[in-house]
Amino acid sequence: MSENLEIEYKTMLSKETFFRITDYFQLREEDFFVQVNTYFDTSDLQLKQMNAGLRIRSFADGAEITLKLPDKVGLLEITDNISLQQADEIIQSEIFPEHSEVFQKLAQLNIVTPLHKIGQLKTKRAQKKLPQGLLALDESWYNNDHDFELELEVTDAVSGRLAFEGLLNTLNIKETNAPNKIQRMMLSSS
Repeated sequence: MSENLEIEYKTMLSKETFFRITDYFQLREEDFFVQVNTYFDTSDLQLKQMNAGLRIRSFADGAEITLKLPDKVGLLEITDNISLQQADEIIQSEIFPEHSEVFQKLAQLNIVTPLHKIGQLKTKRAQKKLPQGLLALDESWYNNDHDFELELEVTDAVSGRLAFEGLLNTLNIKETNAPNKIQRMMLSSS
């Protein structure tokens, strides 16, 4: 289990800008990896009402359950590492392991009604460590949508915002509002 504060700035990209940035950072196809997010909520969307999100993220060699909760700055992430087999079992049964830190936090929040799968999003991602923070370039598919996004994960909100703006200037990118992935997936299904 890990618990950390996520502070990130993001912008949506056009396809052309995405590939221009990929070239700028000399990212090759083998620098990208695939992750599949399966999102959950209660039938009456209690997590959404709290601006929280719950997902299982599956990779080629493992998976994790992550609960994201709003914090003073950024999001508090509570993550439990699980096997791909456990991820598949949870996705099929919609039953989360009671011993997990995520389950315990959900219980503290009185999220005790059954959880249901509300959607899935597949992302092809490349990450690059920069002096400003961790850069992620994402190409995502969900429902009938397909989009491109740049994220910069930082450790300080104020200096991170300035670093993000500087990065956008360097890359000649105009910032475009980027709702988080669960929001985009839910908006596209309504």
